[in-house]
Amino acid sequence: MKKYLSMLLVGVTALVAVNAAQAGAIDDAVKRGTLKVGMDPTYMPFEMTNKRGEIIGFEVDLLKAMSKAMGVKLELVSTGYDGIIPALLTDKFDMIGSGMTLTQERNLRLNFSEPFIVVGQTLLIRKELEGTITSYKDLNTADYRITSKLGTTGELVAKKLIAKAKYHGYDNEQEAVLDVVNGKADAFIYDAPYNVVAVNKVGNGKLVFLDKPFTYEPLAFGLKKGDYDSINFINNFLHQIHEDGTYDRIHDKWFKSTEWLKDME
Repeated sequence: MKKYLSMLLVGVTALVAVNAAQAGAIDDAVKRGTLKVGMDPTYMPFEMTNKRGEIIGFEVDLLKAMSKAMGVKLELVSTGYDGIIPALLTDKFDMIGSGMTLTQERNLRLNFSEPFIVVGQTLLIRKELEGTITSYKDLNTADYRITSKLGTTGELVAKKLIAKAKYHGYDNEQEAVLDVVNGKADAFIYDAPYNVVAVNKVGNGKLVFLDKPFTYEPLAFGLKKGDYDSINFINNFLHQIHEDGTYDRIHDKWFKSTEWLKDME
């Protein structure tokens, strides 16, 4: 009997351990009543701060729809991009929702949902270089100075594909763009959705947008390794909103309309 009880206790302990391992970010958020998402709100039109200090954007609206589907409140945790992965791994929030490109390097550290959009790197160049610079390849010489936001794929691409140019990165996108506007740099490397807005909002007539993407970059939500239950929920959520019209409505609000720009002035 003692042997039987001992085996039963081991079995129960193992079952509890399995259940604990299966509990993930989404389950925790439902129990807490709040989904906490790490975000660097400087990436137009995905996540940005309006003139009233509110964080708004395409990805923010996707996360609001996700939180509503979960029956919880959404809490956005403003976090610098270069420290956003360590912050997730030390439980500062449940997931990353910050325009993050799903790269193989990041995938070794995180699990990712299916992509919610695909973008690519593009260029904003000084107007004086129009016609001289027609692609990123033309910048790959020590004669040029390039910039991007630190910790992003823009930085990775700059150092990998345009390695011969002089590089200096910034903590936020606008500082880097202004370097080009002010003639301190020749080109800014960043995602197409941001650059299509920045050329008019920040460019002051001094920039040219080379709009053909030269990389393939799927953006996705990042979670801790092994959190497959949460990945399953998020992927099913993304499938649902693609089919019921929610995704198209949110997408068109931020990418086909410019009304939201009035909220940024």
